[in-house]
Amino acid sequence: MIDSQLRTSGVTATCAVGPMGRVPREDFVPASARAVAYVDRAIPLGEGKWLAAPLVHGLILQEAAPQVTDRAIVVDGGSGYLPELLRGQVATIEVLTPEQALTKGNGEKASLLLIDGAIEHVPAALAARLADDARIVTGLTENGVTSVARGRKSGDGVAFLKLGEVGVPRLPQFAKPKGWSF
Repeated sequence: MIDSQLRTSGVTATCAVGPMGRVPREDFVPASARAVAYVDRAIPLGEGKWLAAPLVHGLILQEAAPQVTDRAIVVDGGSGYLPELLRGQVATIEVLTPEQALTKGNGEKASLLLIDGAIEHVPAALAARLADDARIVTGLTENGVTSVARGRKSGDGVAFLKLGEVGVPRLPQFAKPKGWSF
C-alpha cells in the first residue's frame, strides 16, 4: 500500500506514511472484508458507512500536516481509522459522528478539522467549533464529482482549494440545502 498506492501518487510525508504503515486497515473493516482491506477502493462497512481508499486517507493526512500543538476535530465516516492515524500527532482529538458535527459544540476551538468523507458544505454549527484560520481537509463534492480539498476558516466562512479528483465516499449529512437559483 505504501509503495504501490501512496508514494506513486505523491503521498510521501511522514505524517501520512508513518501511521499508515503502523495501523492495520484490516482492524477497521468487517471480518468478511479483511482480505480486501488494502485495495485502492472504498470499502462498505454497512449502514451507509465506509472506509475510504488508502490514497484518500494519505492525502488527507499529508495536506493536514498535523502539528503536536493542534487541537483536532475528526468527523469520522464510520470506520474509526482516520482518528487512529492522527492519534499521537496532535495535542487532542475530538471524534464526532456526522450527526454530532451538525450540533453546536462548546469549549476550546479546534485548529484542525479532518472530515472522513465528501461534503458539499461545512454547516455553520461545525464551522463555529473552529478557531479563526483553522485548517480543514476533507473530500469536497461539486456537481457530483469528489475531490480532496484543503481549506481555511475565516470569520463565519470557509474557503477551499481542490487538490485533485479522487473517489471519496459522500456524507449525506453535509449535502447543501436544496433551493431555487436563477
